[in-house]
Amino acid sequence: MTSTNDTKDLTTGELGDGLATTPLGYGAMGLAETYGEISQEDALATLHHVVDSGIDLVDTADLYGGGSNERLVARLLADRRDEVVLATKFGITATDDTYTRMAPRNDPAYVHEACDASLGRLGTDVIDLYYLHRREVGVPIEEVVGAMAELVTAGKVRHLGLSEVTADELRAAHAVHPIAAVQSEWSLWSRDVERRVVPTAAELGIGFVPYSPLGRGFLTGTIAADTDLSTDWRGGLTRFSGDARDANLALVEVVRGIATELGATPAQVALAWLRHRGGELGLPVVPIPGTRRPARVDENLGSLDVVLDEEAMRVLGGLADAVVGARSDQDDPDWVSDTRE
Repeated sequence: MTSTNDTKDLTTGELGDGLATTPLGYGAMGLAETYGEISQEDALATLHHVVDSGIDLVDTADLYGGGSNERLVARLLADRRDEVVLATKFGITATDDTYTRMAPRNDPAYVHEACDASLGRLGTDVIDLYYLHRREVGVPIEEVVGAMAELVTAGKVRHLGLSEVTADELRAAHAVHPIAAVQSEWSLWSRDVERRVVPTAAELGIGFVPYSPLGRGFLTGTIAADTDLSTDWRGGLTRFSGDARDANLALVEVVRGIATELGATPAQVALAWLRHRGGELGLPVVPIPGTRRPARVDENLGSLDVVLDEEAMRVLGGLADAVVGARSDQDDPDWVSDTRE
């Protein structure tokens, strides 16, 4: 494999609505102490390394760290705003930052309130890509996107995105205002979006931004049967627990075997699979893996050099059918698109 950690000019593609970005983005949620404590100076150093490496899409949300993640990204933007395609999200309210008590909120007045608050925390005049984070299904999607479109008219937002929407919601939203990207979970072990959401996005010319493209770190091969996750929120997830963890680790060994044959890592193979799969399904795919370590940023960029042949795609394509555990452990049946389709 050829290291890409010194890449400064990554090939640029487009999502939807003319939004240009690099073929790999960066998800900053993990810098908000979601996976345990982290020095904010170390977190900022990682953000700078992301941009130094040529990645321009940096993704955050008002929810992460109760706003602290946006304030961290603001420190990056203070010196490098013109090097970043800034994405943030609204639409989830929480009483704390432990992700244990959350609820969607989509009313039009809140759309404007949330955007102004994010702009203040981010220290910028405009958000490049503004997502609805989760659906409050009692509020028609047309009303939500109509309010988001007003932000574009006001010059506060450049492009609109939606997260965890159904195909029908996406179609209805796009009729109100062009949607640049859908952000939903999509990976080797979470493929439900391929049934209806991805084909609809491809039909409408909308790009896809997979979150958790590495299965919240599980697909990297760095989690073993005896890995202690007692202080990590993932330890409470079904796929990471008990017999389910053991069963799912067998799938990671398949990924590891293909990676070894290619001189790559499991993470690089998982990200390369998404790129190839997007090509098969006819839409641009820009994953946003998150990491705290600059070395992992370089590793993830190396996925752009990985080429998967037909046999590798066949083997990898069968893994999702054997995954044990649902992709969402939220009690709310409307939390992800899969349970609403």
